[in-house]
Order: sequence, then structure tokens, then C-alpha cells
Amino acid sequence: MTTPGSPAADGGLAAVNRPDRVEQQIREHLAAHPDAERIRAERRAPGQPSWRMSAPPSYDLVVRAGRAVVDGTATAVELGVIDGRIAAVEPLGAGLVGDRMITLTEDEVLIPGVVDTHVHINEPGRTDWEGFATATRAAAAGGVTTVIDMPLNSVPSTVTEPALRYKQLVAAPQLFVDTGFWGGAVPGNRPHLRELHDHGVFGFKCFLLPSGVDEFPPLDPDGLEASLTALAGFGGLMIVHAEDHATIEHAPDPTGPAYADFLASRPPDAENRAIADLIERAERTGARVHVLHLSSADALPTIRAAKDRGLDLSVETCPHYLTLHAEEVPAGGTAYKCCPPIRAQANADLLWDALRDGTIDYIASDHSPSTLDLKQLASGDFGTAWGGIASVQLALPAVWTEARRRGVPLEQVTDWMAARPATRVGLPAKGAIRVGAEADLVVFAPEQSFVVDQARLLHKNPLTPYHGKTLHGVVRRTLLHGTDAGDHPRGRILRPGSTPAP
Repeated sequence: MTTPGSPAADGGLAAVNRPDRVEQQIREHLAAHPDAERIRAERRAPGQPSWRMSAPPSYDLVVRAGRAVVDGTATAVELGVIDGRIAAVEPLGAGLVGDRMITLTEDEVLIPGVVDTHVHINEPGRTDWEGFATATRAAAAGGVTTVIDMPLNSVPSTVTEPALRYKQLVAAPQLFVDTGFWGGAVPGNRPHLRELHDHGVFGFKCFLLPSGVDEFPPLDPDGLEASLTALAGFGGLMIVHAEDHATIEHAPDPTGPAYADFLASRPPDAENRAIADLIERAERTGARVHVLHLSSADALPTIRAAKDRGLDLSVETCPHYLTLHAEEVPAGGTAYKCCPPIRAQANADLLWDALRDGTIDYIASDHSPSTLDLKQLASGDFGTAWGGIASVQLALPAVWTEARRRGVPLEQVTDWMAARPATRVGLPAKGAIRVGAEADLVVFAPEQSFVVDQARLLHKNPLTPYHGKTLHGVVRRTLLHGTDAGDHPRGRILRPGSTPAP
């Protein structure tokens, strides 16, 4: 566990998260970067669209594709883009004229940019782990055009309005893709939840067991229920790392290089119990809830039943749970360590089934990097290695590779990785190709394969369990608001509804 600041003695916020301390950091940052507030204001996504809908004789950009995933359906199209928005969707051959023209080749498919709602960027505070420039540039290279940053592993954690403001000031000049922010729900910050909501966080993350960093402690059962009650009062979304603390406390203590020992330390029942308890409390309080990084297929019947009862519940799983299996993790292979853990192939099969039937709503990367030394690569000790997989650049090809093998069409993959997450978090102009949507587009070659070389990945610490694996699906070009992403940091700061619906 890393310890930049311990919780205050009175049980309130950790010292590094106290608003007075963060306000001082903001003053110091503004003194060193006098233009930071101006840049932050300029990078906020507009609340209302400024584009024009009338069909002009010429568009800013025209994209011609023999195959495109348009509003969930594969078709041949011409797109006309004005002011970063899709202003026309016409059959291929319509003859749209643009100041710039992009014509896809026969082996390319035009798809909407991926919306990744689970990314740990870790800045400010732990920039040796990751940062806004490296993470968002890696995202763009992987066909991701929108990310939502998690509230922990940065210092301060995003648990007060000043911490959100500080993070936005730091982020604004560095973003290669559009970026939003989750708030956190921790002991001592319940009075800050509504203010964070009003200032544009997409919801609130909590842990039910230690998070791995002292400044982001877990909620106990009473704290969880009280926070859910508070969020229900203003429609906030609680997103939950759902593993039961008591179950894991009574599981075997993992040490050494055997993956089976680590797997035994994070049993499926830890997820099952936490999810069942969360559902019970959500039904009692009326709160909206979301289960992060579902690993245990054993929890699926409980989730299905809650959805059948009408609970406002959504669930994500991650590429590594769908494409990697416990049977293949080598001794000492700490690059594979994450929490909850990668489980057996039979479990992954059930997760795929649950995606198909809608029990699991969508896929997010849970990009969670650290420095290489924290992964304990030399010792291979699963007990002490940091639990996290850095995958924002590889999420799309990793999922597509396995989907392709299983006969799942690309249209379905884009629904799981773009349309559905955008809808859940309140970004209706993201995640789909349709008139009025933002021109966040990816030129994707689904049949081209490549061998993953972790040294060529763009996130800060080059490590991945996919190293040396052959994946299908190459991102050849990523457009953000109709302009090439990755060559210049032009991403915007998002808040729910900041990209209005078409």
C-alpha cells in the first residue's frame, strides 16, 4: 500500500484531500501556470451545440466508407461533418463535397470512437504511474475518443470540489481525447457529494474494502447506505468496486508466484456477496448503481433478478476478463494481476453470454497502470504486486479478437464499447454515428493482425499481459471532432450532458 497521506484522526478526509490544502495547491499551480484557468475554461465542452444543421454545398469534412457502423448497423455511407459534428449521413455515392476528404479502403470499417468509462490516469500526484498526456494519447492510438478518469490514485483524490478543479486545471492542456471525471465517495466527504455533482462529475466511486491507497479508504456498510441515500436525493450514480471485505479477510493470504494461490485469495463469493448487498441497499434507498469490473459469473443470476425487478442497475466487465484466462497465467506472471482477478475460461464464457443477453451492459478497460517496480516483476510475488492492468490502447483489438473468434459482429462490439457506455453516463452525442452526433470516428482494419510489443505502447509504463500475443483489428486513424487525434492535445473537459443529444 502506498501512503502519501493517512486519514485524519477524527475519521474525516485524509490530510492530502482536505479542501484547504488543495486550495493551496491550486494557488501554487496557478502561480506557476498563469494561463491554466483560461485553458480550463476554453477546454470545457459547450453546453449547447454551435453547429448548423442545414445541408451546405460543402462540408468541413466528408468521409466515404464502403462499410461503416451507423447507429448500430453496418452500411455503406458518406458522412458530412460541420464544426466537429456529423451533419449528414448519406448512402455511398451521394457525392457530398468537403474541404477535406477521407476515403476508406476496402479492408477498413468506419466505427464510432470508443467511450471508455473506467480509466485511472493518476495525475496529479502519481505521475510516475501515468499522466493525462500519456494516457489520453494511448487512448487515441487505440480508437478511444472519450475517457472518464477515476477519482483515486491521483493525489488529492477527487473527493471535493477543489480537488476536481485542481485536476481539471492540470488536465486541460494535456488531453488528446475528451475527458470526464468521476468523483469519489469516502468516509468524511458526504457533505461534498452534491457540490461535486453540481460541478460535473459523472458519479461517485466507492470501495467496500481497502483500495490499495490510504487516501481513498472504503465505506463501511452504514457509510455505503448513507451515501446511497444522499445520491438518491439528487439522482447521482454510485459506481462500486464490489468485493466483500469480510470474505477476503477470511480467504487465504496470497504470497509467492503461484497464480492459484492469488486466485484463492479473491474468491468469487467476495463479489457475489458484495453485489447482493449493494442491490439490497440500492433497492432500499432508491439510488442508481453501477457494478465495476465484474469478474465472477456466479453473480449473474442475482444481477438478472434485480434488473427484472426494475432496479436502476448497470454492470460492466473488462477486456481482460473476456480474453485472458486463469489457465494461461504463468507462475510469477504479475502483469496479469488485477482485482477482482482473471478467472477460468468457463467463467469467461458465461460473461460473454451475459453480454449477449444484456445482463452485463458494456465493456470498459479499467486501465490501471503503475510503475514497473510495483508489479514485482523480479520476485513474481502476487501477494505484494500492484493489482492493475494497463489496457486503454489495446481494449478494442483485444475484445474484437475474441469476439471475432466467437462469431460476434463488429456492430455488437461497438455497441458494448461505445454506444452503451455513452448512454449510461449521460453523453448522448457520443458513441454512435448519426446526424447530430460528434464526429468521433475510428478507421479500423478488422482483419489485419499484429503482435503486441509492449515497448511500443504509449502509456507511461510499458507492461501488458498481452505482450507477444497476436491480436486482430488495427486502428489506422482516430478522429476527434472530425480532426486527427493524437497529434495535438485538443481534447475537451466533459460533464454529463455537455455533448447534447442530436
